[in-house]
Amino acid sequence: MNDTTAPSAAREHTVESFTREFLREVNFGQGVDLDRASTNDKYLALARTVRAYLTTRWLETLRTQRREQKKAVAYMSAEFLLGRQLENNLLATDLGEIARDSLDLLGIDLVELCNTEIEPGLGNGGLGRLAACFVDSLATENVPSIGYGIRYEYGIFRQRFEDGRQVEEPDEWLRLGSPWEMPHPENAVKVGFGGRVEAWKDESGRAHRRWSPDWHVTGVPYNYMVPGYRNGRVNTLRLWSARATQAFDLAIFNAGDYTDAVRAQTQAENISKVLYPEDSTPQGKELRLQQQYFFVACSLRDFVEKVLPEDFDLHRLPERITFQLNDTHPVIAVPELMRLLIDERGWEWADAWAVTQKVFAYTCHTLLPEALEVWPVDLLGRLLPRHLEIIYRINEEFLEQVREAFPGDMLRERHMSIIAEEPVRSVRMAYLATVAGAKVNGVAELHSQLLRDKVLSDFAEMFPHKFTNVTNGVTPRRFMALSNPRLSALITEAIGEGWVTDLERLRELEPLADDAEFRRRFREVKSHNRARFAGVIAERDGIEISPDAMVDAMVKRLHEYKRQSLKLLHIVSLYERITSGALPLADVTPRTFVFGAKAAPGYVRAKETIALINAVGRTINADASLEGRLKVAFPANYNVTLAETLIPAADLSEQISQAGKEASGTGNMKFALNGALTVGTDDGANVEIRQLVGDDHFFLFGMDEPAVSDLQASGYRSASYYEQDKDLRAALDMIASGAFTGGDRGSFVSSITASLIERDRFMALADFRAYVDAQERVEAHWADQEAWTRSAVLNVARSGYFSSDRSIRDYLARIWNA
Repeated sequence: MNDTTAPSAAREHTVESFTREFLREVNFGQGVDLDRASTNDKYLALARTVRAYLTTRWLETLRTQRREQKKAVAYMSAEFLLGRQLENNLLATDLGEIARDSLDLLGIDLVELCNTEIEPGLGNGGLGRLAACFVDSLATENVPSIGYGIRYEYGIFRQRFEDGRQVEEPDEWLRLGSPWEMPHPENAVKVGFGGRVEAWKDESGRAHRRWSPDWHVTGVPYNYMVPGYRNGRVNTLRLWSARATQAFDLAIFNAGDYTDAVRAQTQAENISKVLYPEDSTPQGKELRLQQQYFFVACSLRDFVEKVLPEDFDLHRLPERITFQLNDTHPVIAVPELMRLLIDERGWEWADAWAVTQKVFAYTCHTLLPEALEVWPVDLLGRLLPRHLEIIYRINEEFLEQVREAFPGDMLRERHMSIIAEEPVRSVRMAYLATVAGAKVNGVAELHSQLLRDKVLSDFAEMFPHKFTNVTNGVTPRRFMALSNPRLSALITEAIGEGWVTDLERLRELEPLADDAEFRRRFREVKSHNRARFAGVIAERDGIEISPDAMVDAMVKRLHEYKRQSLKLLHIVSLYERITSGALPLADVTPRTFVFGAKAAPGYVRAKETIALINAVGRTINADASLEGRLKVAFPANYNVTLAETLIPAADLSEQISQAGKEASGTGNMKFALNGALTVGTDDGANVEIRQLVGDDHFFLFGMDEPAVSDLQASGYRSASYYEQDKDLRAALDMIASGAFTGGDRGSFVSSITASLIERDRFMALADFRAYVDAQERVEAHWADQEAWTRSAVLNVARSGYFSSDRSIRDYLARIWNA
């Protein structure tokens, strides 16, 4: 962290001083007069004005951390889905009112400037959003910490629809500049790849190994400030951008080969170009591994050489830091730290391994075997040969422990090996993290139980002390105070200040669920939020919806286990029953079904599902006979900014994954905290939400995890459900007939319907009838708006547990010991 100083006195917080700073930034930062400034000029000037207020606190935080040398947390994540920064930083610093008054004096609309900001393309979904919530809570809970990740130039991709199909475009989030980042090229780190490993002996005859890489890249750090909520602490998020060590070869350029002159630059910069490059090709897989090693190598060297004092004894490293590995992406940090200690510091293996096992902790975010990352030995050996040697030795010593603990159990030894032999020889990164980590945690009670009992059961039996649970949480600053100001004001009026940092205080709202006047005002807030959302997607996407209809939302990454297909079958079934006359239109509850999802570029079935949802939506939305009672809205490029409008508006939250497949979910928490009722399976954090809000205020349906396992074991035949349920059969037949695709029965239509009837890997057909029944309970409850509002208030009141502040306190107590 930079040893820069700042004035010790805090900046003034007055309208006059703020106006002065803002005008200075317009003139000298943007180089324009105010009357000639563009909206972007004004936004950048405002952002830098707020940044200056934050910087004083940030530098003071850094000085305090250097002086006190308290144990810190380094949160290592491939994603940080931050959302827009200006409003969040105004909220955290309590500058919102001053900024608004200042700009009003100048005839400038603060809201317009806030809406100018482009959301940073630094994450994709739940993993990145969780990381952003956690760094927010680490600062708010006053925990010394630093986040480490990658500064992606283009993010994952910008989604648009062409004839209903997903098209990926570059997410040019940096095209107008980012005033929140501070580059520090003087603190760049050199990272090697490829090459060979050499043996050598020192003067005493002791044998050593030395890695000689073939090529290098430079990692340039960009600092983002992460303010705590009105507590004076500002932590650091450090993101790494890849640059060539020699960006330009003048001799080759002068020879006329202009393309080859910048080849090294292109190769290096590809590493931080795009989040999650398509990895269905060998080149894509290699680039992903390069990304992962690049950012952890930069981060470890940065912490050891730049953050710690020069004379720090690294044997005491566990007293100073925990490196929290957010999923398997940063796990290559384990052999990298070993390499730094053994090869570069000359440590003995045993000493290095003792330190390594104490400084890492691993959070697993999946139950899907295919999502537990593995790297082919051939690729790892070619790209990081010394690291593969270290992994082999870790595995050899670990398997010796297994043999001692379970003598003669060869099958267990093979199952637990960090090196998988089939289908290709590979390194199991989750196993490496479990062996090396001091702690392994799941992210919901059910998820952690299934990790112990199924996914990592052999390891849990051998290392029971390592396994624990920390249920995920979300920050109430962004997802309540910022995104739902009317509900926040109503809550503050009812229970007073302080709940934003003590979310369990929402329990004080419980008695008000029985107060008719409070329920009326709560409904007014929800109605306003629906109207606001309707206005946003009308302007943003050209989608017209009724602000009076129930908002039924399913927003999450598009994946078969999350079962967007089950939601779609419900919609088609409703439509089929209406058009066939089986369901009178008068009995249909007006609903807007809102989808938000991106599909991975190479995930064909997910992209087909998007196309089908959009095809169904086009047909339903164009059918005048429905009188607007059913609408399907699928705004493209769902992101944090849109979530901040949708979540406060939602009435029903769809959390319908197959039981035993969702690790936790955090969207379910955001919706409940904002007064949406949940229809869901007993999966992930749904289990804890239901237990807290009560069965009467949660629409549970479907098989639980043991029932899913039993049905799989007995031989699941999806076709039997199609044959026996007339509504299900009618819905699937309607899709297969081409009713939504202009009569086209081929392409993705036949592919999706055939796969559901013949295979249905995640048992959507088995849960269809229970899901439809649950939706009928939803409609019956919605018909009594007083009862529905009471349930909504109780969802808010009983969901305070799902604050990311509580999650961080659990990490502190159970894992970090900080």
